[in-house]
Amino acid sequence: MIPTTKFKAALGGLALVAAAVLPVNVATAGQPPPHSAVSAEQVAATKPVPRLGYSTQTVKTLTIDFQYQQTGYWCAPAATRIALSARISPPSQQQLANELPTTTNGTDWIGQVTRVLNNHLGTGWYETKEMPNDPPTQAQRDLLWRDVVLDINNNYPIVANIVAPANNHPPGYPNYTIYHYFTVIGYDDSDQTVLIADPAGFAPTATYWLTFNQLATLIPPKGYSA
Repeated sequence: MIPTTKFKAALGGLALVAAAVLPVNVATAGQPPPHSAVSAEQVAATKPVPRLGYSTQTVKTLTIDFQYQQTGYWCAPAATRIALSARISPPSQQQLANELPTTTNGTDWIGQVTRVLNNHLGTGWYETKEMPNDPPTQAQRDLLWRDVVLDINNNYPIVANIVAPANNHPPGYPNYTIYHYFTVIGYDDSDQTVLIADPAGFAPTATYWLTFNQLATLIPPKGYSA
């Protein structure tokens, strides 16, 4: 059930620009990261339009403070930080890793992210949504799309826990199964695509568009915070 607060207009959040930080490839944790900073232009949406923070009748994207994950196992802290940055000045990845908590094995469950998001925002907005069926049911797909539109319209990014096998990869991912967290920060309902802010550093850009269908197939058997 969606909290009643989700039917109210969200308070305006703090709009932040992209941070210039070094990407960490989660497949090569412990190795020095490549020296490529992230500019505001790179963080902008990779479709010709819109840019981050742009809204039309069918397209909405959120302004965030982007950082790549600072270790090979901090994808959840980084994705959580990206989500928080749409509304507040976010804590460091280190602080969020401590709060989740995240270990060298990663972050066990999306519910940990939900708790930390709500603790920092104080709104009680976020809920943990499980997607145990692979492929997801139509009801699960419908709920996910409703959550994407509702949350983004109210300035709440979604954090998703994904499992990406080699035959179902976002752009740039290495050729094996990736267990990961990333953040959904926009949607285009004219073609049912979603804008992803991905802290892994696999893709050539910090953000990229995925089809909603691919997002729906990446999350099972995990879940998302929305």
